[in-house]
Order: sequence, then structure tokens, then C-alpha cells
Amino acid sequence: MLVTIRDNLDDPSVRDIVGYSVYPDPDKLDRTIDAYKSDDRLEIYGYEAEGELIGIIGIRMNESGELKIEHIAIAPDFRGLGYGRGLVLETIERKSPAKLVAETDEEAVDFYRNIGFEIESLGESYPGVERFKCVYVVEPD
Repeated sequence: MLVTIRDNLDDPSVRDIVGYSVYPDPDKLDRTIDAYKSDDRLEIYGYEAEGELIGIIGIRMNESGELKIEHIAIAPDFRGLGYGRGLVLETIERKSPAKLVAETDEEAVDFYRNIGFEIESLGESYPGVERFKCVYVVEPD
């Protein structure tokens, strides 16, 4: 179940899961949390299973109906169980975007590929680190 967590961003359990979506850098985590608190264009939701917060998705929707996934993470104990897919599907249901866009690295690109995103290499952002643009066009009902 998708829940609003913007008012709970200082909760340690929320910070832990948001931390999985940024590299282990306390300053970057603080900047990310501050951005979700202060920028009204950014939205962040938690994903609960059996009453426990197990994932987050941070998004930005533009006027043309394109939803950009800024951050997404599932707690390690719950990965590979379909919760990431559920997080994306519930976000589509809630926000009704025309398409979703994400940028990711080689470690996470298969997640997007496996749930139907088209993948395009953006090349190396710095030596040895390839980035990918992932796009999913939502079928109209």
C-alpha cells in the first residue's frame, strides 16, 4: 500500500530506506530529504507491507503528464519479491501519468527492463559508470 511520508522524513526508519536510494553519503541523504521537504514539485511515498514501511518512491510530475522517478528503494530483506514492481504500479494507478522516466545505473537497469521499461544507454557519466534512461509509456485505459 502506498502512503504519504512527506511529514515523516525525519523518522529514522524512513531515512534508512531513503538512504538506499542514494549512495551511502550522509550529506547527500540530508540534501535529498531537505529537497522533498521544501520543493512542492517533488512527492515522496512509502510502500507498506503488513504495516511495515519497506520501500519508497520519490517522483516529479510535469505538466505534460511525464512522471520522473527521482528515487526508488526497497529494504534489502524485501528485494526480489515483487514489491518494487508493486511500488511502480501503485504509483501509476495513483498519479495516472502518460509515461514514466527514470535514470539509473547498471546495477538497477534490469529492474526497469523486467517491468517493461524501454532502456537507452546514456554512456558513461564518469569512467567505468554507465547510466541508462528508462522509459515506460502507460497504456490508456
